Amino acid sequence: MKPFFKVATVKQALTQIREFAPVAFELVSLVQATGRILAEDIVSTIDVPDFARSTMDGYAVQAASTFGASEQNPALFVLKGSVSMGQAPDILIFPSTAARIPTGGMMPRGADSVVMVEDTELVDDDTVEVYRSTAPGQHVVGVGEDIRRGDAVLTRGTKIRPQEAGLLAALGVHEARVFKRPRIGIVSTGDEIVAPDETPAPGQIRDINTYALSGLILQAGAEPVLLGLVRDDLDALTQKCAQALDACDMLLISGGSSVGARDYTVQALSSLKDARIIFHGVSISPGKPTIIGTAAGKPVFGLPGNAVSAMVVFLILVKPAIEQIGGLDPAGQRNLRIPARLSRNLSSAQGRTDYVRVRLIQKTDGLWAEPILGKSGLIHTMVKADGLVEIDSHTEGLDQGALTEVILI
Repeated sequence: MKPFFKVATVKQALTQIREFAPVAFELVSLVQATGRILAEDIVSTIDVPDFARSTMDGYAVQAASTFGASEQNPALFVLKGSVSMGQAPDILIFPSTAARIPTGGMMPRGADSVVMVEDTELVDDDTVEVYRSTAPGQHVVGVGEDIRRGDAVLTRGTKIRPQEAGLLAALGVHEARVFKRPRIGIVSTGDEIVAPDETPAPGQIRDINTYALSGLILQAGAEPVLLGLVRDDLDALTQKCAQALDACDMLLISGGSSVGARDYTVQALSSLKDARIIFHGVSISPGKPTIIGTAAGKPVFGLPGNAVSAMVVFLILVKPAIEQIGGLDPAGQRNLRIPARLSRNLSSAQGRTDYVRVRLIQKTDGLWAEPILGKSGLIHTMVKADGLVEIDSHTEGLDQGALTEVILI
């Protein structure tokens, strides 16, 4: 049996992944920018808003003229006109004068606050009574109160959510410079693998990994490139990998990463241009026979053929790699974790990091993580799982009732 080349810890693997270079960038319309990764810092060239505006329907006034106003002793104001939406008002407010103003309307000159319409009553067409005092700046958004000219508002590596898209629109940005979506090639290997639309012969199984990995790639914000099945043939696998690296930014090879006589992934990768096998084996369970390397300047992962192992390795190692080459800031490269208590004891062997599938159960005393029983290769255990519990390499296990973190999947 061939030995593992160089086994890494999960931490070592993640550290290496942080060294992968990002893909190129492109310009996209703002409507297409949500979900993409910003490729440049954004510094505001304007104040937002660039005029003081009302946040309430009411009357624009000088706050000092309202001091002491009450229902028993209302303050009287002379109406000077109305503010129209989308127009600069040609009104000057003096003490004890007011102008009608809608929400979002531009504050007239001389006014420093807005009295809500609920706190007023019209006496006649030219006079309004105010029953509550207001403070300077109340119910008003000032110039630059949201964003000031020169503010660094977004940084390179930020994932654009709807709120970031809205901010860019407020700044007048109609195109965003973003990193391209990484193209991730998927090759499934093995004489025993057939397509899902085929009926397997005895000893054969349908291809799960291509489709599970494809979905995970989409969830990670990248574009899967399905490169088909390759039999256990070194020349065929080498040729397929070379073609894949010409068309993709990263390559995932499913199967053939172990140390059996017909596991050709390491040999195929080693023969590629500028090939480097960084690690052959990661102290992770499931998924120890994982390969991490580069070829033609691009990351390559050899994943276990076992579907559950391949999915776990993807979530812990491949997803961060996709985020890295996709330009996501390291601070954003994390799986969402939530606290929960274990419903039973979990054992683990020291020297490896275990990832245990769990379902989450809401009880009256909080959230509980229930381990899903079943052999490691059963795909239905991933279907039933809400997340993974990590048991680090220095821990022999976790006790029932222990508070732990669940990595959501």
